[in-house]
Amino acid sequence: MATIAHGPLTATRAGAPAVATAETTAEKATRYLFAGLRLALGWTFLWAFLDKMFGLGHETAAKAAWINGGHPTQGFLKFAAAGPFKGIYNDIAGATWADWLFMIGLLGIGLALILGVAMRIAAASGATLLVLMWTAVLPPANNPFLDDHLINALVIVGLALFGAGATLGLGRMWAETPLVRRLPWLK
Repeated sequence: MATIAHGPLTATRAGAPAVATAETTAEKATRYLFAGLRLALGWTFLWAFLDKMFGLGHETAAKAAWINGGHPTQGFLKFAAAGPFKGIYNDIAGATWADWLFMIGLLGIGLALILGVAMRIAAASGATLLVLMWTAVLPPANNPFLDDHLINALVIVGLALFGAGATLGLGRMWAETPLVRRLPWLK
């Protein structure tokens, strides 16, 4: 099994010492491409949080903002849900526990991706949230099976596997903290 090291180290076999070599232009471009994807997906989650929290007028009107007593899960789960799980989603629409979980998830995933920290947790929770959102609209409008929720779920998992938090992020510093060294699943 091969592992990928970022920066001046090249791919090596598991267990073999890394060999210091110059990074190729393609490797550097790939790192920055994945960092850009990470930042873009992070902003997608963070923007959804900000708009629902403050009612910035893009998708959420100010009067429906969470800080004004609105329910962030109400509109989507009550009116957009379709397919075999519609009843389940309609039943939890606007529930306080669902609103809190959703908003904490959006904020946590968005910040983790933008900062490049806790990528494994962000990938697991982000992929879970996206798959749940996909199940709320089955079948997708433009395809019998696949939509952007599933594609983004796969991309987030790939970003964590690649270690995309290390480029244009705090991933390397995060990995060196005593807490993460003791509990590597927090990477």
